[in-house]
Amino acid sequence: MCTTCYGGAPPLRRRHFLSAAAGLALAASAPLAHAAGGAVSPDEALARLRAGNQKFIAGPQLCEADLVQQRGRVAKGQSPWATILTCSDSRVSPELIFGGVGLGELFVARNAGNVPDTAVMGTIEYGAEHLGSPLVVVLGHQRCGAVAAACEVVTKHMKLPGSIGPMVEAIVPAALAVKGKPGDFVENAAHESARRSAGRIATRSEIVGHLAHEGKLKVVAAFYDLDTGAVDFMS
Repeated sequence: MCTTCYGGAPPLRRRHFLSAAAGLALAASAPLAHAAGGAVSPDEALARLRAGNQKFIAGPQLCEADLVQQRGRVAKGQSPWATILTCSDSRVSPELIFGGVGLGELFVARNAGNVPDTAVMGTIEYGAEHLGSPLVVVLGHQRCGAVAAACEVVTKHMKLPGSIGPMVEAIVPAALAVKGKPGDFVENAAHESARRSAGRIATRSEIVGHLAHEGKLKVVAAFYDLDTGAVDFMS
């Protein structure tokens, strides 16, 4: 995380923004728990992501982070305060859209369509159980190509080559669930897929379920708008 933007004295050219966004900066400026990810509650982690996204929208010209200092601080261990499952889409970068998050703060899993397959589930469980990450966010996004392909499978019975077909097949139930509903079919399916994926993670993993029952972990779905930069947390 950039200490200048979040905790130190801001450059003069940015003071007008920081004064207007004081409430948002308060949540984002809390000290990071480098010793143990569990020191941050699920709600605190969610508040940091909300505040960071608002910073990204209002002042996307992120200042230069001290990457050398960050790298040295986390080189021997990590304690990320949030786990993000998102799409491989090159326009979706969690570290940026959540306000310029630094090294060692987010545990990120990515694949086309943000599908919680076996590898992703293992990644999420590792982040929760071994690294103490208190929050899991399934982040869908606008104009997702994998979701659009699933919608074409539903409407046109399109056949996809190679391993793309089985990958997209996991999204088809979400597309079927929203077919014919008002609004954009692909965006509706992307929202529904993120919600379903969050539900699967919360209910099908004993590790995640146990931690959630103890109040140590929360799983939420979210949607990123490519046009505005805004993240809508759906649950």
